[in-house]
This record gives sequence, structure tokens and C-alpha cells, in this order.
Amino acid sequence: MGPGPPAAGAGAPPRPLSLVARLSYAVGHFLNDLCASMWFTYLLLYLHSVRAYSSRGAGLLLLLGQVADGLCTPLVGFEADRATGRCARFGPRKAWHLVGTICVLLSFPFIFSPCLGCNATTPEWVALLYYGPFIVIFQFGWAATQIAHLSLIPELVTNDHEKVELTALRYAFTVVASITVYGAAWLLLHLQGSPHMGSTQDVYDQLGVQDVLVFRNLSLLVVGVGAVSSLLFHLGTREGRRRQVEEPDEHSPLLAPATARPLLLWKHWLREPAFYQVGLLYMSTRLIVNLSQTYMAMYLTYSLNLPKKFIATIPLVMYLSGFLSSFLLKPVNRCIGRNMTYFVGLLVILAFAAWVALADKLGVAVYVVAVLLGMGCATILVTSLAMTADLIGPHTHSGAFVYGAMSFLDKVANGLAVMAIQSLHPCSSELCCKACVAFYHWVMVAVTGGVGVAATLALCSLLVWPIRLRSCELQAPPPHKSPKPAMGV
Repeated sequence: MGPGPPAAGAGAPPRPLSLVARLSYAVGHFLNDLCASMWFTYLLLYLHSVRAYSSRGAGLLLLLGQVADGLCTPLVGFEADRATGRCARFGPRKAWHLVGTICVLLSFPFIFSPCLGCNATTPEWVALLYYGPFIVIFQFGWAATQIAHLSLIPELVTNDHEKVELTALRYAFTVVASITVYGAAWLLLHLQGSPHMGSTQDVYDQLGVQDVLVFRNLSLLVVGVGAVSSLLFHLGTREGRRRQVEEPDEHSPLLAPATARPLLLWKHWLREPAFYQVGLLYMSTRLIVNLSQTYMAMYLTYSLNLPKKFIATIPLVMYLSGFLSSFLLKPVNRCIGRNMTYFVGLLVILAFAAWVALADKLGVAVYVVAVLLGMGCATILVTSLAMTADLIGPHTHSGAFVYGAMSFLDKVANGLAVMAIQSLHPCSSELCCKACVAFYHWVMVAVTGGVGVAATLALCSLLVWPIRLRSCELQAPPPHKSPKPAMGV
């Protein structure tokens, strides 16, 4: 059963989303989350350690994907806002979601499969050219699905706490997706290595060409499960449900009275200081989350010299802790507010960075620091998304552009950061010197502690200048010019 029909009266308060509607919305990004977990956690490791491509070559492919995603995202957001077609259950955002889903399903398995027609003598640049088109198609589809799904939040609910709840549910399924990927990766690595136990234990413990089929099978599992979740989303979510009865939360500090609300287009957002404040905070958040996820497997493999099963178990611990902490965010947000909730998450991440910086060997403490990083990333990511929904407020007609612009900043910044880190790698072989062993150690410190400081500065700007849409104040008609007497504050 889908969500119930809209409220009958135009002045009636919006009916809360049913549990089925909320859950069906939450699984709409599940395919993207599954693919993102593989992309950020295993792409560099797969290309560098399994396919034996160079550090720069692997970084170049990831950069290509991030730039393609970054360029597609604002374009998709603009088109999704401009589209007006609607049928009983499909609106422009769900239509873009469907297009993106199809692109992801058709392209993603090729990224984690051997290059067709390549052999041991094939130059690396040929293989990179082979993977390039699949990566571009995948990232276009990923961007279309992400923007369509995010821009539905202010479309479906208008209450601040409901926005946080939907965002938290969405992130909870993100964590479930990551748990699924890492659990499946651990199982596949274990099954793949079990025949080699005994005399070839070193082969079992270290990543190599023998693990190609593991990543191919994992990618096929990802698209299979993701296809089912996307189908459930389209069956259970109705776009435009609130458009006829939309009534913003009266306690939101962003909203002017409905009679004075101006129409904000994409070009108006570019003149809003709050747009850049939230954009900087969101970009810093994504840098921390995505880069720590990208380099965690490299840090475990080369700096801590742990067996390959840890590239599944440690991320699994991270996301389990994030999953549990995500359910606490709604009451915490209600008690201490958005800004302080984000600050608490930053403190946890900075504690992780300090611990890693001071400890060369972690031992069993690696599980503790994984819990810290998982909790911190969950807190700042959910809160930053809620702040973005606050920024959009009732202006859902241009909400997809805002999400697209935010995502553009984070994708391009992530790609450039990865390419810079890969270019700074001190040598071609991971084991040739102590500097190579320590390289990913300091990368983890920099991407959490260093970027965490930048996020703190962005948060301070929001404390000094709270989120406020100045265009609304400038465009709203002055009370004394109104032809009718004021009816109250």
C-alpha cells in the first residue's frame, strides 16, 4: 500500500507520512549507497592492489568519476526543478530517479570487472580508456538518482523534525547498505581464500590478482539488491503529495509569512550568503566522510599491515556504530539544536584524528577508533543534510538545484583531493621504504583532523551569521504598502 491521499482542504495541516511511505522513501537511495560503498572503499584498492595499475592511474579514474558526477549533478538538479510533468505516482523527480537507476544498473558491474580484451601486455592507458565511459555513465546515473531523491525531502514533508527523521532514516539505510557491502565482501574474501589455507596462507592474507572475481561478484550482488530496493521506492512513494496542502513549520526561523514568500530561482540562490555557508559546511563534511572511507582500506592494508579481511570488518564496525548513533540524532537535534549536534560530531572525529596521529600501531584499539569515526561521520553527515533542507525551506521548486550545487562542490573537491594525495605518493611500490608505510597513516590524519578544522570554521560562520534567506526579506512587500490592514504578526 502506498501513502494515503492528500488532505482534502487547502488550509488543513499536512498529514504526516505513514511508516510505509517513510520506509519506501528511505530505500530509494539504497542502490546508490551500495555502489558508493564499493566506489569509495574499494575502487583505489581494486585498481592498485588487484589490477596492479599505478597510483596516479587509479587516482585519475576516481577523479574522472568525481568530476563527471560533479558536472552532471547541478545540470540534473536544474532540469528536475524545471520539469513539470506529473502522472498519478510519477513526477519529474521520480522520473529522473528512474533514469539514473537504469544507468547505474547497466554500467556499475563493468567497473569492477576485468577489462574485456585486455591481457598482461595491454598498456595501462588502454585499460583506463576502457573503464572511462562506464565510469561516466555510472556517475551520471548516480547523480540523477541522488539529486532526485534528496530533493523529495522538502517536497514530502515541511516540518523541521520530520525532515530530520527522513534524513536520519535515509542515512540509516545508507549504513545498512554499507553493512551489506562489507559483510558480503568479508564472506566472498573468506570463501575465495579458503582453498588456499595452510601452505599458501600469505596468498590468502594479501590482496592480489586472485581477488578479481571477488570484486566482480560483489558488484553483481550490489546491482541485484539495489534494483529490488529501487522498485520498492517507486511503488511506495508518491511525488507531489504535499504540494497542494504545503504549510511550513511555523517555528522555522527561515520562513516568512506565506503571503509574502517570493519565488526563488536558481540565480537567486547564487546571491545568498547562506547558500555558500551551507555549501562550505556540506563540502567539508563530505570530504571527511568520503576520503576517510576511501583511504581506510589502504591505511589498514599498508600502514597497519593487517590481513585483507580487515578491509571488510573495520568498515563494518564503522557503519554499525554509525547506524546505532543515527537513531539518536532526532532527539539530540531537538535538545541542543543543529549547530551543537554538528559540533559534537566534529569533536568525535577530531578525537579519532588525534588517536591515529599519536599511535603507530593500534592493535585491538583499531576497533575503538573505527567506532569513533563511524559515530562522528554519521552525526555530521545527517546534520549537514538537515541544514541543507533548512536552507531550502518551502522553496521546493528550486530545491534540486541547491542539492545539485552542494553535490557539485563535494564531488569535485573529493576528486581533486584524491588526485593530489595519489600524486604525493612517495614511491611506486608500497613496501619499498618506511615513508610509503607511513604515507596512508598521515593521510588518515589529514583527511579527518585537517578537514575537520575547516569544517569547524564553516560551523563558526553559521553561529555568527545564522542561516537566513536575505532575498526573501528584500523581495517581501513592506507592511505599510499593503492595501489591506495587517491581520497580525
